[in-house]
Amino acid sequence: MPSKIPFRIFVAILFLLGVGSIAQRHYSGEIPWFPGDTYSTWMIEAKVEFTAQGDAVNASFATPSTQSNFTVLSQTAASPGYGLSFIDNRAQWTIRNAQGKQDLYYKVNVLTNDIPLDVTHEQDLTINKTTWLPPYDIAAEQLVNSAMEKSADAFSYSRELLKLLSGDDLGQNAKLMLQENSKSTLFVALLNDANIPALLVKGLYLEDGRRQQQLQPFVLVFGEDDTRLIDVKLGQIADAKNLLLWEQNGEPTLDLIGGTHSRVSFSIIQQTQPVMQVLKEKSDSTNLSNFSIYSLPLEEQALFKGILLIPLGVMIVVLMRILIGLRTSGTFMPVLIAMAFVQTSLATGLIGFTLIVGIGLVIRSYLSRLNLLLVSRISVVIITVIAIISLFSVLSYKIGLTEGLKITFFPMIILSWTIERMSILWEEEGPKEVFVQGGGSLFVAVLVYLTISNELLRYWAFNFLGLQLIIMAIILMLGTYTGYRLLELRRFKDMQGD
Repeated sequence: MPSKIPFRIFVAILFLLGVGSIAQRHYSGEIPWFPGDTYSTWMIEAKVEFTAQGDAVNASFATPSTQSNFTVLSQTAASPGYGLSFIDNRAQWTIRNAQGKQDLYYKVNVLTNDIPLDVTHEQDLTINKTTWLPPYDIAAEQLVNSAMEKSADAFSYSRELLKLLSGDDLGQNAKLMLQENSKSTLFVALLNDANIPALLVKGLYLEDGRRQQQLQPFVLVFGEDDTRLIDVKLGQIADAKNLLLWEQNGEPTLDLIGGTHSRVSFSIIQQTQPVMQVLKEKSDSTNLSNFSIYSLPLEEQALFKGILLIPLGVMIVVLMRILIGLRTSGTFMPVLIAMAFVQTSLATGLIGFTLIVGIGLVIRSYLSRLNLLLVSRISVVIITVIAIISLFSVLSYKIGLTEGLKITFFPMIILSWTIERMSILWEEEGPKEVFVQGGGSLFVAVLVYLTISNELLRYWAFNFLGLQLIIMAIILMLGTYTGYRLLELRRFKDMQGD
């Protein structure tokens, strides 16, 4: 029998490396133990994509400035081969010759201030009335007059005007004007036509882990003694919480010369690093002892925030199967179900999973009578699962249950294999075993969901990569366990003395 000493030494080394890495990140990297110990900072990365036409390229991109609710700490840009300069809150990339697809990156780090957003605008505003051509001139005049009759000041006028430009039942004038103008641009133009100063600005709601985000249009409406920020999409005063105004001068976000098919997307991630560390702009990415996910692009960082939670879920599954003795349908299917629960919410996920698998089993029982080959049978089940999810989503939307739309986050292939496995299990072992394994899978999935939803564990998994080594060491040790499982102790109940 081979000695277990080398194995135990290896596990001990893994565990100590994990503990050492965590300690180093805390004491050397100044990463706090708890997420609430520092100020909240946001890293926002803008990706500018376009196709160069083989000539000189000049790309001018709007950049945010310090405002009452956010302080800009630092800004950087990645643009190999391009000249770069920052002029008047704009990043300007230039190159003599470029051909084909181009990717430019701009990254800004901002600190959250405990001050509400102040939309006071110091710039002198001029009212630019639009010269409308027929038949738009009559439509614009009627919209202005209609809103003016029902209003008393600039803000009530803007409210009434938004009512005319919003909703499913638009008037003929609104439909005509919106055919040629965006809602936000038209809103500003009709405000100016009523001698009300207004400015189109663009902002970004900061939410941790978001990718492929776009700037949202907002309109600053200036009254006699007050200024309000209007969310044109919602038709109301904008929610200023976590709102970063990216462009505040009414200028285009991207002004591109020498390129076509431009697109700008934003990735956002929240960091809980000490403010002093951010201000000093420490860069330890070249130091292997300070290896950090923060060295990756923001889009990949947001992706890793979810991936790094999987080992925690795997450890829960190992504990429940090896020590407790719970039987599940598929070894790590509960982890995938739990990841889906994170997207759907626990209640919606449980109901959706039960309905889909239940209906799928009924349909699968019919397919078993047709004696189809395995590949064909699984393919039909996959298509059936997609149809069930689509049907539930449409029905949920029709009856106003928007939570039901989240059911699309379930992994369809995994659900299909689950239905197939449970159907075979039903035929071979009977319905009792199906309920045991199905119930065990859901129970473990709920435990995994509660674990990976814990804010402290999420924080540790992302900021202390040494935790992954500790989890691996624990799983390796559990893999050597050969004793009784907790649920197996019931067999000794009859041996218990009176």
